[in-house]
Amino acid sequence: MDRKRIIVIGSGFGGLGAACRLAAKGHDVTLYEKRDKLGGRAYQYDINGFKFDGGPTVMTVPDFFDEIYTEAGRKREDYFKLTPLDPFYRIFNDEGRAFNYWHGTDETIEEIRKFNPADVDGYRKYVRLTEEVFRSFNGLTDRPFLQLTDMLKIMPDIIRLQAFLGTYTHVARYIKDDFLRRVFSFHPLLVGGNPFDTPSVYTLVAQFEKQWGVHYAIGGTGAAVAGLGKLFTDLGGKIYLDSEITEIVTNGRQAVGVRLPDGTVDTADVIISNGDVAHTYRYLIPEQYRRKYTNRKIDRMAYSMSLVVIYFGTKRRYLDSKFHHHNIILNKRYKGLLSDIFAARELPEDFSLYLHMPTITDESIAPAGTESFYVLAPVPHLDSGTDWKATAKPYRDRVMRYLEDNYLPGLGGEIIAEHMIDPLHFRDTLNSYKGAAFSVRPSLMQLAWFRPHNRSEEFDNLYFVGAGTHPGAGVPAVLASGKIAAELIDPEPVRQGARELKPVTA
Repeated sequence: MDRKRIIVIGSGFGGLGAACRLAAKGHDVTLYEKRDKLGGRAYQYDINGFKFDGGPTVMTVPDFFDEIYTEAGRKREDYFKLTPLDPFYRIFNDEGRAFNYWHGTDETIEEIRKFNPADVDGYRKYVRLTEEVFRSFNGLTDRPFLQLTDMLKIMPDIIRLQAFLGTYTHVARYIKDDFLRRVFSFHPLLVGGNPFDTPSVYTLVAQFEKQWGVHYAIGGTGAAVAGLGKLFTDLGGKIYLDSEITEIVTNGRQAVGVRLPDGTVDTADVIISNGDVAHTYRYLIPEQYRRKYTNRKIDRMAYSMSLVVIYFGTKRRYLDSKFHHHNIILNKRYKGLLSDIFAARELPEDFSLYLHMPTITDESIAPAGTESFYVLAPVPHLDSGTDWKATAKPYRDRVMRYLEDNYLPGLGGEIIAEHMIDPLHFRDTLNSYKGAAFSVRPSLMQLAWFRPHNRSEEFDNLYFVGAGTHPGAGVPAVLASGKIAAELIDPEPVRQGARELKPVTA
């Protein structure tokens, strides 16, 4: 294929992955990023000597990273390192009793015995079914769904495996204990979905973990971002930070360039948006040039919940706490809480939490003798009408008081670094429509072909990567979207030696 001039908007994992793949094939690739550092949702904050990963922390399927480096004739380990975690998660019930979610099935079964031995046989049956879901659908995660016929081909397996059922309903057919049902149905929350209505085809997320493990990037997720950024520049790619694109300039069915903050237009043969799909269509392309993705259609799509995330560092270690690296604290309410967030779009008084404690694994990301955390609470997106300017501080105080009273004694007096984001951050800083933390919500009618396509239905040379397009949110999925877009743009395999790479430097 002839060398193309390609512009990538945004530097999340989807954009960086696509940019690296296309640069490795010899294309002239330029990446524009709104913020002062790469990463998108995976932006890393540096506060008082602490490195806080802004978004994704659960890293699965190292092969998805490795393939990008292999195509460039490199090794991922020369750019950043991953270490496996086990257990994957420590999940607490409302009484503070913990379930260790191990990699091994036998170890997980022993945990089940502690809560309800009668569920062991049901769990084995559930695992066999999710393995069949994995065999049927895993191969589709890095393939495009551009035609209705692509969707029709998978419908028989969706029906046969009843993968259209809500994930919680699917789990409840095999597991009877209420807490264990929550333990094995929470994964849709990792990709922005409600376990009660996200189809059980998304048990793929749990099987990704079982097949490849859960990993941590030494130095934090930001180290994985930096590694891809360095690979991209080693391949000759150009990066412009602090450069928010204000418009995608179109001519008929062609996207011909992007308008920069100073009003100039940078032209291109191909444009890839790693920005939020809804934001890209609604705010970067005037409505008169869009036929399918009208403002009305964009407004009527279903979007994920949002998040409140509090990053904090303490001047003491909490190695005597109950926490592991990844922790999930489930509220006494489950269905009702999720209904408030997803259906009623009301901010509940109570919460369930995810708590990240990476210094258990990697002391390098914080000053000596300190501990690093982030705690995350799902909340409704901005259609709830919540006044976050008034609500953020009291909400933060309730979450931190809960942690201090139940898990981290004396927390209030130990904090020496803190930062917080809420739905306004997702809307105003990350350009996520309605402040939805995971973009387009995963559902049966927003799955595969029904999601916004990786190649725009509006413009022949505009492509989408990231959480809002196929296959969806989560690090493996957005990396897969980058692969899909790159192969749609240039399906030819990389010719090793076609480019002279710069040497790896320490």
